[in-house]
Amino acid sequence: MKDAEYYMDLPYRMEIVKADKEAGYTVSFPELRGCLTSGMTIQDAVRNAEDAKRSWFKACIEEGIEIPLPDSLKNFSGQFQIRIPKELHRKLYMHSRDSGVSMNQYCTMLLSMNDNAIHEYRYRKQ
Repeated sequence: MKDAEYYMDLPYRMEIVKADKEAGYTVSFPELRGCLTSGMTIQDAVRNAEDAKRSWFKACIEEGIEIPLPDSLKNFSGQFQIRIPKELHRKLYMHSRDSGVSMNQYCTMLLSMNDNAIHEYRYRKQ
């Protein structure tokens, strides 16, 4: 079994956000659900974040909760399967054919465009 220090050395993504209504900064680790803290300065927030992360790891280990690996260490094949309605499949095929690209290229373009738009919308709301 791995200890907290093993996980402390892994490259988990840290997000630091300036508090709008209060002074200070909030820090979270998106890959570690519920692991967050704050500090009056960025330096304080980062220092507190390291303590919060270590405590979070220790609590998970004590409770037997699986700790996720950082996304940067996961292997992604670039392939996934999705089931869609037949009519949508037909439309995607026709649109890709009319655009002169493969259906794979067409769907990749649609996914990229929509993922970027949704991501930008989510962060504008915050």
